[in-house]
Amino acid sequence: MSYLRKILALVLLICTVASLFSGCHGAVERNVFEIPEEFDESRNYEITFWAKNDTNATQVSIYRKTIEDFQKLYPNITVKLSLYTDYGRIYQDVITNLATDTAPNVCITYPDHIATYMTGSNCVVPLDNLFTHDKYGLGGSEIKFDAPSKDEIVPKFLSECYLDGAHYAVPFMRSTEICYVNKTYVEALGYELPETLTWDFIWEVSQAATEKNEDGTYKINGQKVMLPFIYKSTDNMMISVLKQLGAGYSNALGDILIFNDSTKDFLFNVSSQTAAGAFSTFKISGYPANFLNAGQCIFAIDSSAGATWMGSEAPLIDIAEDKLVSFETEVMTIPQYDTENPAMISQGPSVCVFNKQDPQEVLASWIFTQYLLTNEVQIAYSQTEGYVPVTKKAQNSDEYQDYLSRGGEDNDFYYDIKIKATKLLIENTDKTFVTPVFNGSASLRDAAGHLIESVTKSTRRKENINEEYIQKLFSDTSSLYRLDQIESGSGGKTELGPLPTASVVLLSSLAIVWILLALLSILQKNGKNIKN
Repeated sequence: MSYLRKILALVLLICTVASLFSGCHGAVERNVFEIPEEFDESRNYEITFWAKNDTNATQVSIYRKTIEDFQKLYPNITVKLSLYTDYGRIYQDVITNLATDTAPNVCITYPDHIATYMTGSNCVVPLDNLFTHDKYGLGGSEIKFDAPSKDEIVPKFLSECYLDGAHYAVPFMRSTEICYVNKTYVEALGYELPETLTWDFIWEVSQAATEKNEDGTYKINGQKVMLPFIYKSTDNMMISVLKQLGAGYSNALGDILIFNDSTKDFLFNVSSQTAAGAFSTFKISGYPANFLNAGQCIFAIDSSAGATWMGSEAPLIDIAEDKLVSFETEVMTIPQYDTENPAMISQGPSVCVFNKQDPQEVLASWIFTQYLLTNEVQIAYSQTEGYVPVTKKAQNSDEYQDYLSRGGEDNDFYYDIKIKATKLLIENTDKTFVTPVFNGSASLRDAAGHLIESVTKSTRRKENINEEYIQKLFSDTSSLYRLDQIESGSGGKTELGPLPTASVVLLSSLAIVWILLALLSILQKNGKNIKN
């Protein structure tokens, strides 16, 4: 065989292997999902379900019971559960598995992450046609359980799953951020809690709590530790402040607007409060609930889903009993700049369905996804933490209303702080907001928290937080999270983060092809020289 034939054969082999690895991110594109006319129940299906739990055994039991009950209705659908304790791990594993076409069938995730999953191909199934399908849509005629209709999903929550012109997920649970307040200490400092917390009030009380005795202990608690104000999620902190101020963060086109004067001014304030000993963060100091329950914190901001850890009677206390301090806990919205127009972030997981070669397998996945929206699942899961069911059907049910009415009957199932946090979200759903979603919005969210964490750490290290520091921080953060690679007005289409394995394989293969072509040219030239 000639040199030419050998090399061409090798080139063909490399291209073939590269195409096999390309999966969703490469040259092999899936067909857009078309709903089968009928679900083939004569076949058996195995679908994978990736879910997150808060290290809560009750939540795990609910997932397992959900699958068990679903499989009684659909014995031909086997659901394999994989549990994670962190949404970031789910995100990373999905990205990895997309490259090899082994993504899960159904996944609990966030819209920010879905926007990245969707990059380059139709890996995630758009659900609008499935919502309204007469047989297999939400509450369709062929569904074997009492699923909600589209109209019975809380519109505000469903709209959070709308991106790039379609719904690519359904909401699963919703929570918001809550300020858990040691009311006893606030009043001991001579203050009275307002109807709505303001930033000025929190900073003032927090600074008052830093006063010490001659022996170095704090006057308010008689201890050597007092961190008056601790924020769990500093990305939400930055995002909420900018929303309340009407300042730039980002828009749906993917424009990065966070590096502005409002952000700078707030970071200066964070620095001054940190220097006064009034403020710290979860990443720097530890879990807010532990400090709150030990009488070492006055304002602890965390998710409503974390309510069962908050308060001196909390069922999931993580500190030793002898460290507990008894106090009255108040549940309030996060601090505001404009109390007439409050804004609080809406958060919580959604569920997406991944495309597969077999439409029947996708339909089986969608049917299971609907089951996650039934009253049985929604109510049971929401009762484990301060979550809110995402359907009006569940929220308005007699069972759920009875649950809400019994707050304080015990310090476990009917823990009053948990139920108060849940009610607070239900009553303020219309005041919640979400950030624009695009490929890169997850990185922007991380960058928002990084700004506050960096300023807080630097202040504690006695660094000079001035204009030059902030401008360098803006520049370094933009580079670190590759925000400078998102093209303005592009909708965040530029891929962020490391390339998937499939892309690396494909690019490497192309490089090898060019090397082989160059080698072919050299061999042909040498052959001619030998003949001459």
